[in-house]
Amino acid sequence: MNQNERFIVEGLGGERALSGEIAVGGAKNAILKSMPAVLLFEDAVTLSNVPDIEDVARVVELLQDLGAQVGRSGGTATIDTSRVGVSDLDDAIARRLRASVVFIGPLLARFGRVSFPHPGGDIIGPRPIDLFLSGFKQMGCEISLDGERYTLTAAGGKLRGAEIFFRFVSVTGTETLMMAATLAQGTTVLRNCAMEPEIVALAEFLNACGANIRGVGTPTITIVGGAMLRAEGKVFATVPDRIEAGSFVILAALAGKEVTVTNCEPLHIEMLIELLRESGISIEAKKNSVMVHGDASAKTLRPLSVRTHEYPGFATDLQPPMVLYLTQCEGESTLFETIYGGRLNYVQDLVRMGADITLWNPQQITIKGPTALGGRELESPDIRAGLAFLFGAAIAKGTSIIDRVYHIDRGYAHIEKRLQNLGLSIKREQV
Repeated sequence: MNQNERFIVEGLGGERALSGEIAVGGAKNAILKSMPAVLLFEDAVTLSNVPDIEDVARVVELLQDLGAQVGRSGGTATIDTSRVGVSDLDDAIARRLRASVVFIGPLLARFGRVSFPHPGGDIIGPRPIDLFLSGFKQMGCEISLDGERYTLTAAGGKLRGAEIFFRFVSVTGTETLMMAATLAQGTTVLRNCAMEPEIVALAEFLNACGANIRGVGTPTITIVGGAMLRAEGKVFATVPDRIEAGSFVILAALAGKEVTVTNCEPLHIEMLIELLRESGISIEAKKNSVMVHGDASAKTLRPLSVRTHEYPGFATDLQPPMVLYLTQCEGESTLFETIYGGRLNYVQDLVRMGADITLWNPQQITIKGPTALGGRELESPDIRAGLAFLFGAAIAKGTSIIDRVYHIDRGYAHIEKRLQNLGLSIKREQV
């Protein structure tokens, strides 16, 4: 890990110059949940299509600190938690990773107790954990807080089934409580659940290894608790990263002659594809790839009204690159961010590049275009906005410097090499 690196990008000045294929890796939002899920198993679990990103490295650190054995070879990871005997998450690691909150469910289910600091992660608006605490309280936990460290203890050392209604749709909340309920006593019913593909994939694998989870992919999930799970050699293949796929499709729509995004699931980004087609982009979706025909797309891109929403709506993680796309559309576009209150703070840096964006409130903007962007030095504030800055640098005129690329590395593996293969002039250098 090196937090003192930056990208130097020579912009294309609005030219459609990128071409070729770019492959999508395993989903960040899937692997960060399936790795902690191995704590529910009494034997070793092998995961494939594991992305080589910084957040995975942090999860590995947490697992090893708990006593797990983790072996990695290329895109495969084998995790054995049979020797794990503690359930206290390390402060320093957990505070740097929002996904550390996912460990609470499996650890509580297995040991009846867990201790953890308030989780860290990106600064994109408040993401309180009271939804998790409320759910575990209903499952029979006592909660204590010492400074910023929580300790949850299940009455009698075992979680019990409960009926839990989520006050708002939460992907991480759905996954965490679903995993906890897998080993709980009795039946748990979760209502107003998230329906993301990553949740479906996780539940299907747990079911294949002995869990009893029904209704996943719908707003109501029923889990009948049971014994520790066994993989018995089954391999959990990480689903393709739909956020990475969608981001590459947006870049191709902005600067591609003909670009094919491979190793993806087009149905997972159907909303994005339909919006881009409405805007005038020529897109061909196949079984496992998406081809963007930049030369055949409309010369004048039509503006859009975009509203982020839980799956299958427009993903909030695609919002920053989509805002960049809207700066190149003819006329006035609007975007309403419904998930995170602080996620539009980055737009002031796009304005510095030349974008015409008005921030009406923390969740609503209008974008007037098209506007030519100019190279600037920018600092990546989080994973998704950092990638939008990188794409902005790609279409701008002149040279841009993107600092703090560690944030981008947290979600996108070897991004500069993959963009170089499309024809972009980008290099990584030490500061």
